[in-house]
Amino acid sequence: MILTTTDGVDGATVSQYLGIVSGDTVLGTNIFSDFFASIRDIVGGRSGSYEGKLQDAKDTALKEMAERAKNLGADAVIGIDLDYHSIGGDNKTLLMVVANGTAVKLAR
Repeated sequence: MILTTTDGVDGATVSQYLGIVSGDTVLGTNIFSDFFASIRDIVGGRSGSYEGKLQDAKDTALKEMAERAKNLGADAVIGIDLDYHSIGGDNKTLLMVVANGTAVKLAR
């Protein structure tokens, strides 16, 4: 399965548009991640725990989207857009990633 943010695939022609597919994931952080992130907010620097969670959420959203495209018989998903959101407040933070794209059949 080819996944791309571009509107096509080099060397291939889109023969059929199968529709929009999406994948989303919401991951919770924990009190320790939130605590260390708040320290990073004060002293500066990167938050490895949040970066890891964000990467996991992105991978899961893309995998879910690709699986939905595969179920439609797609060869590729083009025009992929990733949206990131955080949900929550003082004691609870959820990370949400949404992946959207167009499932297509390719003629090579």
